[in-house]
Order: sequence, then structure tokens, then C-alpha cells
Amino acid sequence: MLSPNTSHWSEPNWTAPQEFVILGFSGWPPGLRVLLFSLLLPLYLATLAGNLLILGLALAEPTLHTPMYFFLGSLSAVEVAYTLVLTPRMLAGFLLPPGGQAVAPSTCAAQMGLFVALGGSECLLLAAMALDRYLAICRPLYYPQLMTTGLCWALLASCCVGGSVLALGLTTVIFQLPFCHGGLVNHVFCDLPAVLVLACGNRDLQEHALLAACMLLLVLPLILILLSYTRVLVVILGVGDGAGRRKAFNTVASHLTVAVLHYGCATAMYARPLRSRSLEEDKLVSLIYINFTPLLYPAIYTLRNRDMQGALQRVVSQRTMGAVQQADPA
Repeated sequence: MLSPNTSHWSEPNWTAPQEFVILGFSGWPPGLRVLLFSLLLPLYLATLAGNLLILGLALAEPTLHTPMYFFLGSLSAVEVAYTLVLTPRMLAGFLLPPGGQAVAPSTCAAQMGLFVALGGSECLLLAAMALDRYLAICRPLYYPQLMTTGLCWALLASCCVGGSVLALGLTTVIFQLPFCHGGLVNHVFCDLPAVLVLACGNRDLQEHALLAACMLLLVLPLILILLSYTRVLVVILGVGDGAGRRKAFNTVASHLTVAVLHYGCATAMYARPLRSRSLEEDKLVSLIYINFTPLLYPAIYTLRNRDMQGALQRVVSQRTMGAVQQADPA
């Protein structure tokens, strides 16, 4: 009797596909696909513009040259790269003829690796932001000596290296498997579970590696974030005046909202064994975490953050005054 992880295909028939075909929503009616493209393209452009705006303000505005906005700008830069990796190909898939998009195995592996690297870096960056807020509010006397420019860059580099190393490991162990179920990827991109189900033989090692990665990137950072912000909230409620408490509370609320959205979607998608998931449901959920969740990040940070709002107003005022002076040199 075959084990659940063993294919009925004989080992000599295990052949690597010459290409992977990303099915996406190619089976949906053409009118619906065009409608989705028309709705999601403006969301993508707004997401790209919002994150570029935050990154630009964090770089250009002197009042935002602080550790908190250093990490916020870094998070926006990661989000820009993340959406560039996934969204354009997904949008193009809505307009292609039925049958899906054919990609080379190397392209599929590269897309998977970049997705994991950027998503993992974002998870670790959110934990670094929680550490920054903990030190700023709970250790204010030592904060300038602790959170130096060098430490900020070291934390950013650690987050990027950590996400990249994990991505390289996961992508390597998955693409070392033989694929005997063809190359039809029932997703909008080469996601890990959608590619892993195409593999033959025993996939226990790969599934365990995926679950271990979820523990490292999702569960542990989330626990640290919740512990940090719990301590921060206790300090906020116990000291300071009303205005200071409101400002600190709004900052913490923004960071917590982003963390809950990010870790909630990621945990729902990846912290499950293959047997208990539906690729069709995963594909629908991907529309949320690819298109809607990244748009909420700049909206949360810009709408709830007075420093960011003030910096944007100053930049707009300076540009307006400059345009008026050029138009009226007298």
C-alpha cells in the first residue's frame, strides 16, 4: 500500500517539466477577468505610489531622519519590490488567452525565491520596528545610545540576509524534488504550496521545512512583537501627559494593525499542511494579500501619522512656493 506522500507513478516516469504554467484565473469568463484587471490595476498603482511616497519622505525630509522612519522607509522599499515581483505578472494573466502563462522552471524558482525573501524580510522588519518602539518608549534615557545609525543598518541588513537565506533554502529543497504531475501551477504565481503539490515521492522534508520557516518568520516574531507592544502600552498608560500618550498610542496602534494584517494573512496561508488546504481557496485569498493588504500599509501610516502628514504638507508647500516664484520672478 502506498503512503500518502508516495505517488502511484513509477520512479522512471518522474520527469522534470520543461516549463511551468501558471493557471491563475484563466478558467474564469473573459469579461470577469477584464473587470478584475480594471479594478486591481488602480489599486496596484495606488500601492506603488503610496509606498514610494513614504520612502521619498523618509529620505528627503530631515525631521524624519530618525530610527522609526528609517525602518518605515525600509519597509516601504521592501513592499515596492514585493509588489513588483508579484502584481504585474498577475495583472497580465487576466488579459492573456485561456490556458495560463508558461514560465521556465528557473523563472518559477526565481519568483518563488524573491517572494519568500521579500516576505521574510518584511516579517523581520516588523519585529525590528517593534524593538525600536520598545526601546524608545520603555528605555527613553538609553535610546539614543542604543538605537544608533549603525545598529539601524545592522538590523536592516540582518532582516534582508535572514529572509534571503531562508528563501534560498526553501526554494532549493523544493526544486530538488522530482515533478511527475506536470507543471500546471494552480495559483497566480509560483507559490510554495502550489508548486510543492506537483512533486512526487516523499515530501515530508519539504513540508517540515515550510512549517519550520513559518515558525521562524511568523510565530516567533509575532510573539516578540506582542510582548514588546504589551510592555509599551503599559508604559504609555502609566506615564506622560495626555497628548504624549495619544501620540505614542497612535504610533503603536498603527504598527500593531500592520503586524496583525501581515502575520494574520501569512499564517492563514502557510502555517497549514498540504493535506488540509485548497489551492482554489488559496488563489482567492492571494487576491487579498497581493492587492489589498499592501495598500493598507501606506494608508495606515500616512493617515494616522501626524509627523508623516506634516512632512508631506511641508514638501507640498515648498513645491507650491517654488512654482509660484518661478512663475512670478518679479
